[in-house]
Amino acid sequence: MYRTLPLRRPARALLMGAMALAAVLLAAPGARAQDWPTRAVRLVVPYPPGGPTDIVARVVGQKLSEQLKQPVVIENRPGAGGNIGAEATAKAAPDGYTLLVATTAHAINMTLFTKPGYNTQRDFAPVSLLTRGPLVLVTAPATPAANVAELIALAKAKPGQVSFASSGNGQSTHLAAELFNSMAGTHMTHVPYKGSAPALTDVMGGQATVMFDTMLSAMPFVREGRLRALAITGATRSPAAPDVPTMAQAGLPGYEATAWNALLAPAATPQAVIATLSSALKAVLEQEEVRAKFATQGFAAQWTAPGATAQFLTGEIDKWGKVVKASGATID
Repeated sequence: MYRTLPLRRPARALLMGAMALAAVLLAAPGARAQDWPTRAVRLVVPYPPGGPTDIVARVVGQKLSEQLKQPVVIENRPGAGGNIGAEATAKAAPDGYTLLVATTAHAINMTLFTKPGYNTQRDFAPVSLLTRGPLVLVTAPATPAANVAELIALAKAKPGQVSFASSGNGQSTHLAAELFNSMAGTHMTHVPYKGSAPALTDVMGGQATVMFDTMLSAMPFVREGRLRALAITGATRSPAAPDVPTMAQAGLPGYEATAWNALLAPAATPQAVIATLSSALKAVLEQEEVRAKFATQGFAAQWTAPGATAQFLTGEIDKWGKVVKASGATID
């Protein structure tokens, strides 16, 4: 017959210590997630300073810092149509301290690039949308097309001779025009530039006929009379340009193309961190000061739950993937 002997005091102490250590190790990931953040958070902006995405990131970053009680640092990592910053963020530690301010390009790039270096759906955990806003279709005042219907008629009368500028191959300013071509049955010729500024300059000078651009970039020239706004690409008119009709109102029913920003975290980021971020962003994006700042830029602040954000990204990747394939645009 066997009987269990009581542990001596040193052995009992060692056993209790080992059990306590195991409990700490098992609880550590959850504890770290619950304590997040304890230091500065980086928002990676995959474009140069001063552009629309950078402006959105800085407004959100300042207010998010107040919510999280930690510094929020903007890190600009431009290049490859937004891919360099996105790839770096995807490979960062999934601890909530490195986040990506994504754009429409990160849906487009899934089809446009043969090797973007990341997968927007697989490599990121969606947190929320930040902003959505329409583009605006502009042309020089001297162009013989005072509205969308006249532009379509001009493009059909002179196939290939009417051109559209863009801020780069595969950017939303490019694909919005390709969507227009597809829906209007036109064949406008693409002229890519390295950024909005030189593209708009050539539209004003008549070297390119039209351009779809962000309201932030184009509307100052419209107000100065150097460009004419034909339509905006949203479903409703913009408070930043209430006199400019939507594309549907101007003669192309069903057309809609919006530029957006979203906050994404590396995949495998703890759900507790995602939940904290989501709640903090909701508080930020509901602030009247933030909403007013974005409205003057032609953006609308838009919070979405993580699940709804994931569904939105899937829809955008599918939508723009079809436009990319129809246009034949690819980048190796």
